[in-house]
Amino acid sequence: MSVRPLEWLKKMVAALLRRGSDGRPVATASRRMMLVGSPNVGKSVIFNHLTGRYAVVSNYPGTTVEVSRGHARIGEALLEVLDSPGSYSLAAFSEDGRVTQTLLMEEPLDLVVQVADAKSLRRMLPLTFQLIEAGVPLVLDVNMIDEAERAGLTLGAAALAEDLGLPVAATAATSGQGMDELEALLGGEPPKPSSFRVEYPEPIESAAAEIANLLHGDYGIAPRAVALLLLQRDQSGWEKVTQCDPEAVVEIERLVSQVERSRPPSYDISVARHQAAGGIVRRALVRRPTASRRSLRRLLGDLAMHPLAGIPMLAAVLYFGLYLFVGRVGAGVLVDWLDGGLFGEYVNPPAEAFFNRLLPWPVAAELFVGEYGVITLGLRYAIAIVLPLVGAFFLMFALLEDSGYLPRLALLVDRIFKRIGLSGRAVIPIVLGFGCDTMATLVTRVLETRRERVIATFLLALAIPCSAQLGVILGLLSGHPLGLAIWGGVVAGVFLLSGFLAAKLLPGQAARFYLEIPPMRWPSLKNVTAKTSARLKWYAAEVIPIFLAASVVIWIGQVTRVFQLALSALRPAVNLIGLPDGAAEAFLFGFFRRDYGAARIFDVHSGGAVSGVPLVVAMVTITLFVPCVAQFLVMVRERGARTAAAVAAIILPFAFAIGYLLNLALITLRVQV
Repeated sequence: MSVRPLEWLKKMVAALLRRGSDGRPVATASRRMMLVGSPNVGKSVIFNHLTGRYAVVSNYPGTTVEVSRGHARIGEALLEVLDSPGSYSLAAFSEDGRVTQTLLMEEPLDLVVQVADAKSLRRMLPLTFQLIEAGVPLVLDVNMIDEAERAGLTLGAAALAEDLGLPVAATAATSGQGMDELEALLGGEPPKPSSFRVEYPEPIESAAAEIANLLHGDYGIAPRAVALLLLQRDQSGWEKVTQCDPEAVVEIERLVSQVERSRPPSYDISVARHQAAGGIVRRALVRRPTASRRSLRRLLGDLAMHPLAGIPMLAAVLYFGLYLFVGRVGAGVLVDWLDGGLFGEYVNPPAEAFFNRLLPWPVAAELFVGEYGVITLGLRYAIAIVLPLVGAFFLMFALLEDSGYLPRLALLVDRIFKRIGLSGRAVIPIVLGFGCDTMATLVTRVLETRRERVIATFLLALAIPCSAQLGVILGLLSGHPLGLAIWGGVVAGVFLLSGFLAAKLLPGQAARFYLEIPPMRWPSLKNVTAKTSARLKWYAAEVIPIFLAASVVIWIGQVTRVFQLALSALRPAVNLIGLPDGAAEAFLFGFFRRDYGAARIFDVHSGGAVSGVPLVVAMVTITLFVPCVAQFLVMVRERGARTAAAVAAIILPFAFAIGYLLNLALITLRVQV
């Protein structure tokens, strides 16, 4: 089933979210500006500060990369603000870089604001030089000056502005320091393009000049910048030239090949930019002596990345953050209140009475208020069960993100993840999967290559239980420590083995991993609240329609008796792994609600039909079983129907094969669970 018919519903929700507190739509902007910067420089904090709650996040056309759009009123000026994906370069080495480059070339921009980290200014300036070469009206915002000052660095903003020939603001966005100065620059007239110029070795300068003279199409940026991209063999740049100046491609290829005879131009271009950055930083940043005493935050940051100390810290984060806060508070207190209280008493009973009176045909009424109705299951599941879980997870994730822990976790697991075809960056969707695999599948967009995104999607579907399912499993096995250890060991082993095999079988190069490591900091309540609320709005616009569609699919399956046939087909496989016929329903409806499958096993267990070894086998098999329908639909949208179908086709027999082998091994070894 395609997700596209739901686009109208998503647009309606998004339109409502874009309305102001008075209910009126946000006015049309008079100017358009874009934020550009490397990851972890505070770009999103500045975007949220400028736009407030009026932000919409969507895929950039033709990509899986998200671009946030919002509106900011600064004085009398109303600006449309684009938050580009974090990128270290305009060269399209990753999909993030490709989108940033495309935005610069194709979006009509009145202003570009680069956000840079004051502590790492030397690494930030090469991107500044590329933006200057692009000929765009540019403002440089040197952010995190408070952290730079704690590290003994003092920024000379005036000297930096004079050297670069462009306006410079110095801010600490988390506290609001310097934001008035930045807004004054944004609200005024856009600056003229800077005349600053990085001098490259003569062969590159000559080739760049000749290539620039051959470019006559509309590229949105200066011909010199396009020429330098072509000299670096930037794929997007070559595609653009083939489209705009096809008659010049052969001559440009000759010029680039001529420069490449000695060594790749990208090396000399990178060296020249970093040398120029070093000279500017020596004048703009003054280092003063600081006390050698290590702060608690720095100590925690170092321990979080340590191969030995980092593991207990990760275990503590997972236990207190994931298990206790999300599992107990989210899945316990909030779900009980919303599901049993709000829907159980105030939503479902009136809805059932209304539709039963309105529709005299029981089959039609069941579409809305039946066991799997749009209201009694779809809306209830999305709002009363999943929303508190992902809300608690979003809050915990925002705390970890704002503290600076996630980049350290990515660095900690990078070596292991490389063995399974992933980089440390994949820790974000994998950890997110313990909250909601559907949402985590969408977050795989942050991964650099399609190969890495496919592997992460496969592992999320196979071996990562969502928080609702995990809560039921932990509840069932908490009284059986050996059974819980077997379940955890088998699922972790399957995760690593499957990832290793997928990395060997799937073509493509391993993803590169480079990441700015920000300092550990105490999370800001304002930032955490803004990030959590923005993600909850995303959930309302993106995921709720999928749950409503799933209810319709289930209703159709009941009416057509397809589900009864599916149960008959599943029973032999269920019996093969040592479970009774009643467990077949858990696997079938677990496809529509992951926690339902585990909960159905709970009911069978309570009746005495499943215990001991069969209980452990059931928990392992249902964890590895095919993803829920919401996750499957998102897989179709993100990876394509063929890839989603292939993942499901692999997982279905694989889960039962593991269950069969585990059951055989435990019985043969006479393990008492």
